[in-house]
Order: sequence, then C-alpha cells, then structure tokens
Amino acid sequence: MVQSITLPNGVTLQCVEHGRASGAPVILLHGLGDSWRSFEAVLTRLPPTIRAVAVTLRGHGDASRPEHYSFETMASDVVQLMDAVGLTAAVVVGHSMGSVVAQHLAVLAPDRVLGLVLIGGFATLEGDPRVQASWQSTVSALDDPVDPAFVRAFQASTLTRPVPASWLDGVVAESLKLPARVWRALWRMHLDSPACVGARGSGPVPTTLLWGDDDAFVPRQQQERLQTLWPGARLRIYAGHGHALHWEAPGRCAADIVASVFERRTNRA
Repeated sequence: MVQSITLPNGVTLQCVEHGRASGAPVILLHGLGDSWRSFEAVLTRLPPTIRAVAVTLRGHGDASRPEHYSFETMASDVVQLMDAVGLTAAVVVGHSMGSVVAQHLAVLAPDRVLGLVLIGGFATLEGDPRVQASWQSTVSALDDPVDPAFVRAFQASTLTRPVPASWLDGVVAESLKLPARVWRALWRMHLDSPACVGARGSGPVPTTLLWGDDDAFVPRQQQERLQTLWPGARLRIYAGHGHALHWEAPGRCAADIVASVFERRTNRA
C-alpha cells in the first residue's frame, strides 16, 4: 500500500513497504524522473527478512513539487521520512540520482546509514559535457505539457537489454507526472552540484557499487572515483548491462542488495 507522509518541513513524500516490520531495514531511492515504482520489480524479489521502504522523492511521482531542489534537501527529506516510519537506521540503496542522495544522507546523518548500495552511481555530473549538451539542446526549453517522446527517449536510453513494453510504459507514465519546471530544476541540480563534500571524513561506510559495463550514462571512471570517496567500496560489474540494472536484472540486483545487508550484519557480529 502506498503511504503519503507529510514531513515536518511541509513536503509530502510517498513510500511503499515490503517485508516484516522486524526485518533488516533498507531504504530505496530512485533516479531522475522515477518514483518508488522504479524498484517495484526488486521489492517483490526481496525476502520478508528485509524491511524495504521504497521512497518517492520530492518533485517526483505523486510527491510534493516544491520550488527548491538539491541533493542536500532530498537527503534531509529522507531523514524525516525515516523518523516518520520508525527507522532508526538503514542500508540505503540509491539508483543514479538516488545514489547521490544516498551519499549526502551518509554525510548528513552518518548514524542513520548502516551501509550504501549504489546502482549506476556517480560522484558528480558537475559540468558533464553530455548533460550540458542535453540541457542546451532540449531540457532548458522544456514546456508543459512535457513531450512524451522526450521522456520515452530519456528512459529508453538507460537500457541496454530489453524489458517488457508494459514496464517501460509504466516508467514513462510516472516520468510524465513531472512538470517542465521540475525537469529543469533537477537537470540543473545535476550540472551544478559538486561531489559530496565530506564523504571521506564521514567515517567508514560499508559500500557496494553495482555497475553495468554498457552504462551509457556513467563510465567506469565514476566507479573508481566513488571508491576513492568511499574507501573499501566493492565494485560488482554486470557484464552487458546498462544504467538501469534494477530493471534489466531485478533478481540479481535484489540478491546483491540482500548480500550487502547480511554481509554487513555478519561482519559486525
């Protein structure tokens, strides 16, 4: 069941829970243009021994669409949502944009983050020429209603392997909920935000990087930079997969999340 939760800051987020209330806590954060549904295929493959909470971040899906967007404010939203659903701490899984929100969360509230799993993650896209080119050619001029062809092309470009047509249709439908001003604000957020300041000094955070070697958005160098920012981060490569690993290989992705959660528990014990 989808929950709508209004935070102390007045922003309303949505989330869906899966698993037992007593299970190992996991927060899942989606990428640009998506919603909690981005992780729907992963949720159904997680065991009940994990309490997974998939979040719709501000500006996305059926969440609030405030004026301000930054990775820091999104991370703060997630802390407030964790308070609302009774999660003291959790392993935080983030895809693409969500991977950066997860990193900021680990710096903002290190005691709330038990570990990181970054899917198609990156340190920063600040000044990235491809992102800048898309801004100049298309995104800066977006108007309402947003062109469905733009949204479909954007989402399809994250894939290397086929997914069911109905799945991609659902993804596009969620993305079309974003008005043009939110697309523009989020694109600028990516272009203007440096790497997560303080990552090195935030203490050791067990980190797993899941990356497809056919990722057209995030090159191998980004994974190496993440390993510098998060010492000890382990890289798991999905050969022949693209940017949206959790869509192309949801079973394997779920298994890697489970392994990361329970390996951390074993190591702590």
